[in-house]
Amino acid sequence: MRKVMLILCIGFLSATINAQDTKPKIEFKSEVIDYGEIAKGSDGVRQFEFTNTGNAPLVISRVYSSCGCTIPKKPENPIAPGGTGVIEVKYDTKRVGPIRKTISVYSNAEEPTKAIKIKGTVLDKSVLEKKN
Repeated sequence: MRKVMLILCIGFLSATINAQDTKPKIEFKSEVIDYGEIAKGSDGVRQFEFTNTGNAPLVISRVYSSCGCTIPKKPENPIAPGGTGVIEVKYDTKRVGPIRKTISVYSNAEEPTKAIKIKGTVLDKSVLEKKN
């Protein structure tokens, strides 16, 4: 009887430990996108590609920008284990000057909050033409 109880306890502990490992994990292809030097009014849309390297569905609940000049867009559906997704970021390129913005990604992943960043410089078209 003691052996049976011991086996049941070990089995229960093993199942509990394995259940804790079933978490999604978000891995970005790159956590920083560099716009470089771009012209005022040019296309400000960029995409952060990621993979769910965990073993449970990844749900991105919210993406938040540090500024109203940056509009992030999250995937609406869960990302299956091994699946890929995209977070789209649109920066308002009508603002001339340096770009240094952070987008916070909230999810059910092992690391529930992840910071991704954009950087670069928006130049007036005449300044950019002189440089080239």
